[in-house]
Amino acid sequence: MSITKGKIIKGEYFDSVTLMLVSKEINKTEGVIDSAVVMGTKENKSILEASGLLISDFDNTGDSDLLICIKAENEQITDSFLNDTENIFKKIRNKNDDTEDFAPKSLDGAIKILPEANLSLISIAGKYASGEAMKALKKGLHVMIFSDNVNMEDELKMKIYATSKGLLVMGPDCGTAIINGIPLAFANVVNRGNIGIVAASGTGLQEVSCVISNEGGGISQAIGTGGRDVKKEIGGMMFIQAMQALEKDKETEVIVLISKPPHEDVLEKICKEIKKIMKPVVAILIGGNAEKIREAGAIPASTLEETGLIAVALSKGKNTEAIKKELLKSDETIKALSAKLSINKNKKQKYLRGLFSGGTLCDETQLILKEMIGFVYSNSPLNKEFKLADSWKSQQNTIIDIGEDEFTVGRPHPMIDFSLRNKKIV
Repeated sequence: MSITKGKIIKGEYFDSVTLMLVSKEINKTEGVIDSAVVMGTKENKSILEASGLLISDFDNTGDSDLLICIKAENEQITDSFLNDTENIFKKIRNKNDDTEDFAPKSLDGAIKILPEANLSLISIAGKYASGEAMKALKKGLHVMIFSDNVNMEDELKMKIYATSKGLLVMGPDCGTAIINGIPLAFANVVNRGNIGIVAASGTGLQEVSCVISNEGGGISQAIGTGGRDVKKEIGGMMFIQAMQALEKDKETEVIVLISKPPHEDVLEKICKEIKKIMKPVVAILIGGNAEKIREAGAIPASTLEETGLIAVALSKGKNTEAIKKELLKSDETIKALSAKLSINKNKKQKYLRGLFSGGTLCDETQLILKEMIGFVYSNSPLNKEFKLADSWKSQQNTIIDIGEDEFTVGRPHPMIDFSLRNKKIV
């Protein structure tokens, strides 16, 4: 017999990583079955409900309320933690590293310490991110905005201003970049080299950069733009500017373009820019017209893996035709393994379910499955008719991107915190 109890702390804001660490601290204790420490957003309450942790006390809470819920084997354990929450938060906050004495508390303070800096990385609650980004832009800094849940109107204003000043705005919701060999946010450890990447997709950039490095190639620059940059409202402003930067970059000899489905108008702009580039270009614009990409002078790829392999071949002056044969051989191996494993299915197993920590991986999978079993349901579907009514309730064949904003309000991205994905699997 278990007991579930909760506590509300009003008017306290904690960043999502701190909340995750507190929850992990609680979960380590013997007798604790599950716990959640989240801000009281509508999305987080839906997650609590699905996890069996939503109690009636939380009904009238809002975004600025901190919700703590513990399911344990007995009331003594729940009460012990709920009464000691302040000390738990204090303990997490006091885990100082060696450099904290030198950490500035403001943008102005940071610039005083490092006046030669020309780039600012912003990772704070989404509703405050655009204000801090504009401060950085007005001081002549390029900006990378790791924060998600930023208003699209604010994104447009920032990018219009940045374009007028010749500055880059990578983001919002820009998960990864590698600038002059320096990794930012979720960058992987990859070789330096002569391949430059522009990506309106963090997971796409990570996947392709790893394929390139594993094949013996290397990265000169990897510029993320944020996934919304290729939507009609933003118009691909930073995507185009990043392409122009790589064309001028002496270290870059091959250019890779990666994005989720771009708006038709944006695709036209990208193709127009490709025609101006004198370096080899390979592109995977998922859902984009491959023929238009080819006509513009780039090599279209159908998967992230193929994109990376072609880029490496181009960087080494090799023939790219052999790549197709290599991939076909790999496909045959996978199909044989699939046939072998499917024998073990039972009669109740009817549907395919997939959980992804990134939109591009989710989109790529849907494109592959479309050729095999048709459209599938998703919270981010290729076909709008297959939009899930509730992202927590799968229908038939379902592929879910748990990196979407609906799952990351007031909690870390699933690449940092696996707990949400694990709960969904259960």
